[in-house]
Amino acid sequence: MEKYKVRSLGLHPRIQVTVPGSKSITNRALLMAAMAQGSTELKGVLFSEDSRVFLAALQDLGFRIQIREEEKAVLLQGEGGHIPQAQGRIYVGCAGTAARFLTAFVAMSEGEYVLDAAEQMKHRPMKELLDALRQLGAEITCLEGEDTFPMRIRGMAAGREQAGPEQGAGLQDREEGKKQGQVSLNIDRSSQFLSALLMVAPIRFHRLTVRLTGNRNARSYVEITRQMMEQFGHPGVIQLEKDCYQVQEGRYQARSYQVEPDLSAACYFYGAAAITGGRAKVWHVRRDSLQGDKKFLLLLEQMGCRLDWQEDGLVLQGPEPGRLCGVTVDMGDFSDQALTLAAIAPYASGPVTVEGIGHIRGQECDRIHAVADAMERLGVPCQEREDGFSILPAQPRPAAIQTFGDHRVAMAFAVTGLRAEGIVIEDPACCGKTFEGYFQVLDQVIDGNN
Repeated sequence: MEKYKVRSLGLHPRIQVTVPGSKSITNRALLMAAMAQGSTELKGVLFSEDSRVFLAALQDLGFRIQIREEEKAVLLQGEGGHIPQAQGRIYVGCAGTAARFLTAFVAMSEGEYVLDAAEQMKHRPMKELLDALRQLGAEITCLEGEDTFPMRIRGMAAGREQAGPEQGAGLQDREEGKKQGQVSLNIDRSSQFLSALLMVAPIRFHRLTVRLTGNRNARSYVEITRQMMEQFGHPGVIQLEKDCYQVQEGRYQARSYQVEPDLSAACYFYGAAAITGGRAKVWHVRRDSLQGDKKFLLLLEQMGCRLDWQEDGLVLQGPEPGRLCGVTVDMGDFSDQALTLAAIAPYASGPVTVEGIGHIRGQECDRIHAVADAMERLGVPCQEREDGFSILPAQPRPAAIQTFGDHRVAMAFAVTGLRAEGIVIEDPACCGKTFEGYFQVLDQVIDGNN
């Protein structure tokens, strides 16, 4: 499908959908399962381009994995922080989580690896993480561009006389080789740098202190990391002060783990209800969700929607069309939803201003520019700023939306087209990065209400 022509949803629709598992939680769970000792079963796993890249990379590193895609399940045999293959090549595609998490993982290892990526990922930030890993002792050589893929990494423990489990050395031997460490890190361009270091630190350090040097305070994804580490049996991460984290000594434990539904995906359907006066229920969304995008639901409530948290999911009731309030909001801590808010902003009753999201210029595309480009095509007044944008209410005109190969641009602006005629999404297949069946689900919702 080269283009997707959005059809009208009509007013006051009834929406009920199931969305895939969370990408953020799926990829963190895969890494922690690999670092645990023993067999972990993951349920509700997201199967998308990003997660498949992550799974394939772990297999290339020698991990034994059973994949049951129809059941949304993975059985992974962890090696207690050891990587079975001491040498190898892995590919991280254009997946930010795979790129940052696996780079840090192999940097803590006893082996030597070459990592490569898709062209899109080569233009995304890596320098800050690589600087931190070099401070800690990893040898990293970038083979083409500076501070980007492809790169060769010689792990911090490489060259030590230390056998893997198959040569008779066990967990206790590897524990004796651990040390204390401290490192400076800037996460202004991605909090994934910090999550990566926190998760993999127990492999090589009894205690690792990470001191942040930048200005970014948005750390909801770091909180997901901290909570999941505890769920996998690690004693946790102490925040010594605002900009200083300390990873405590501990190991990950194999377990059975249920991945939450992806709130990022759910928010597109809640956005659809918000602009049509509809009622949307996404199954299994929980009030105690770990995901920072829960803040977007509270923002929709502030704009005039009603939330009904039920045992089997969340129901959102949109206001009558024309009564969705304008808002000014700092979305630095849930920036994935900045595009969703932009997509529904033309239908608000007042201006919508988003601040604090300058870092999203360095994601799959320059997302702030992508918003401004879409609004220009739609004939909707928009002011682009370095760290955000402002959008004035206006009825969108027919337009073809350029997605820049970014899944969130494609999914968000399809929502705009549910109340406007003639909107076409270019390159809809880019949604495969996180939600392969998005447009099929959207078609089912539209057909069910027409």
